[in-house]
Amino acid sequence: MGKKVKVGVGVLVCDKDGKVVLIKRTGSHGEGTWAPPGGHIDFGETAVEAGRREVKEEAGIEVGNLKVLGFTEDFFEKEGKHYITIWLQGLWLSGKLKESDREFTEIELFGMEDLPKPLFLTFKNFIEGKLRPRADRP
Repeated sequence: MGKKVKVGVGVLVCDKDGKVVLIKRTGSHGEGTWAPPGGHIDFGETAVEAGRREVKEEAGIEVGNLKVLGFTEDFFEKEGKHYITIWLQGLWLSGKLKESDREFTEIELFGMEDLPKPLFLTFKNFIEGKLRPRADRP
């Protein structure tokens, strides 16, 4: 049997000033790149449930008003991985940002016009407008 496509979520968590939470990833997959909180969807879990769980686990905060924005198709050539990333957006409801942990070395708030580099591939694809579905593409 061949390789399988994996499905995950990326969550744009906005604070009251419109800034988003980004983490600097650690580990072998995307180490040293910046991305919003996110991860794999567990069996039986909806994308929104996964997004809420991942934000709590990774960032230590509660997120609400989650809505689905669309998805990106992400091909990690070197790692031989293919992901479908469902993008969500929500509001920071409560809690404080965690200190670094096993999944990231830094966590900060950024304006969308002032993003750090380098970006994790899934987030780079999102920023570059590769979000689907798009009304101007089939």
